[in-house]
Amino acid sequence: MGLDRIIRFPAGCVPAWDAIKSHLARVGEPAPLRLIDNLPAFPDETPEAGWRELRITAGGGMITIRQSTDAITCTVWSNADAALLAARDRVAWACAASGGGTLVTDTGPAVSHTEFALLSNIHPA
Repeated sequence: MGLDRIIRFPAGCVPAWDAIKSHLARVGEPAPLRLIDNLPAFPDETPEAGWRELRITAGGGMITIRQSTDAITCTVWSNADAALLAARDRVAWACAASGGGTLVTDTGPAVSHTEFALLSNIHPA
């Protein structure tokens, strides 16, 4: 079972991986790729437009990033430790920040990437 963080975007405005990766760099998360659509990937590879699922290494574990037409879902396994959950939230923040998305929180309505950064103790450079 996974622990998801969902980011919603206006239809057709899901950001490209390069934009997400540049925001990840702002929070010190290198996020090397491991899989692109269930195929092995080079750590610095750039997925083609239209990718559906990425797996990256972050926070001492693996994060799955799934894309649809109007959302990205960041998932970790339910046995994730605090470091991996924090990494998942940094990835979710980067997705939202790069595409103007809103993040669905555990405790209430969706929030902007700025509000989520404050709630999650994320400090972009």
